[in-house]
Amino acid sequence: MAMPDSESPVFSKVDPETVRGILGGVIDPELRAPITDLGMVGEIKVEGSAVAVQIVLTTLGCPLRAQIKKEVISKVASLPGVEGVTIDWIEMTPEQKAKTMDTARKRAQADAPETEIPPTARVLAIASGKGGVGKSSITVNLAAALANRGLTVGVLDADIWGFSVPRMLGVSKRLGGTDGKIEPNELKVGDGLLKVVSMGFLVEDEGTALMWRGLLLT
Repeated sequence: MAMPDSESPVFSKVDPETVRGILGGVIDPELRAPITDLGMVGEIKVEGSAVAVQIVLTTLGCPLRAQIKKEVISKVASLPGVEGVTIDWIEMTPEQKAKTMDTARKRAQADAPETEIPPTARVLAIASGKGGVGKSSITVNLAAALANRGLTVGVLDADIWGFSVPRMLGVSKRLGGTDGKIEPNELKVGDGLLKVVSMGFLVEDEGTALMWRGLLLT
C-alpha cells in the first residue's frame, strides 16, 4: 500500500550548480564580494539529502571562518530536501590567492563611493615596520612644507598607539562631524592649509586609553 503524501520521504533534488548558485548570496565579510566570485567555492558533492561543500580560504587561520561557515550552512540548508551540510576547508595556492585579491580590488574600485577628493590629488604614505624612526616627524615636516607653498594638505595620522602628530602641530581640538562625515582640524601654514585627522583627537590626552571596536573572534 502506498504511503500517504504526508508520510512520503523527501529526497534532495538539488544538484551542485543549484548549491553553487545559492552560495552566491554569501558575501565575504572582509573582501565584500560573493564567495563564488572570489573563487572560494570549490567542489560540491550531493549524496541523497547530504551536501558537502569545499570552501577555499586565503588562509586556514581566517578569523572570519566561523561567520562564513554559519552563512554557508544556513544558505545550503534552506534548499528543499537538504538535511545535512558539511564543509571541507582548504587553503588557496599563491596563484589562487593572487587571483582572488585582484578580483576583490577590481570590485572595490567599481563599488567605491564618490569622494570629495579630486582625482588629481597625490597620496603619499609614510610607514615603517619599526617604531620611533621618525614617521610622524617626516609626515609633519613634509605636510608643512607643501602647505607653505600654498597647497591644501590633508594629514591622516592612523597611529592608534603612539599618535604624536597633534603635539607636533600644536593642535588639540576634538574632531567634529556633520552628516556622517568627519570634519578635520584645520591649521594655516604660510599661504596654504593643513587639514588634520588623528586618533589623538579622539581622546582627552595621550595617556587616555581609546575604546576601539574590532572584530569578534569566535
